[in-house]
Amino acid sequence: MRVVAEIVVVAFGLFLLGLTAVAFAMPAVAERFFRAFASSARAHYTEQAFRLLIGASLIVASPTMWQGTLFRLMGWAVVISSTLLILTPWSWHHRFGEKVLPILIRRIKLYSLGLFAFGALLLYGVFAKGIK
Repeated sequence: MRVVAEIVVVAFGLFLLGLTAVAFAMPAVAERFFRAFASSARAHYTEQAFRLLIGASLIVASPTMWQGTLFRLMGWAVVISSTLLILTPWSWHHRFGEKVLPILIRRIKLYSLGLFAFGALLLYGVFAKGIK
C-alpha cells in the first residue's frame, strides 16, 4: 500500500512541475485548466476525489518520507479540507473560485512558482527518505 501511495505522491509532484512548465510556456492552457475547477458539480466532486487520494497517499507514505510528520500533517489538512468541500454545495466553491480566479490568473507565473516549489518538495520528501 505504501508503494502505491508513494507512486501517487510522485505522480502528483511531477504533475505540479509539469503544470508550472505549462503556465510559463502556454499560460492560456493553464488558465483554462484552473477555470475548470468547480465549474460544475461534476468537476467539483472530481477535484475533491483527487484531493482525497493525494491527501490519503501523503498520510500513508509519510512514515518513510523525509520530514514525515510534516507530510502527514499536510495529508490530513488536504483530507479534512476536501471532506469539508464535499459536504458544502459545489456552488459555494464555484462562487469562491470566481472571486479568486482573476487574482490567480493575473499572477499565474508567481502562483506557478509555488506549485513548482511544492512539487519539488513532494519529490524530495519521497526520494530523500534517509535524510532526517
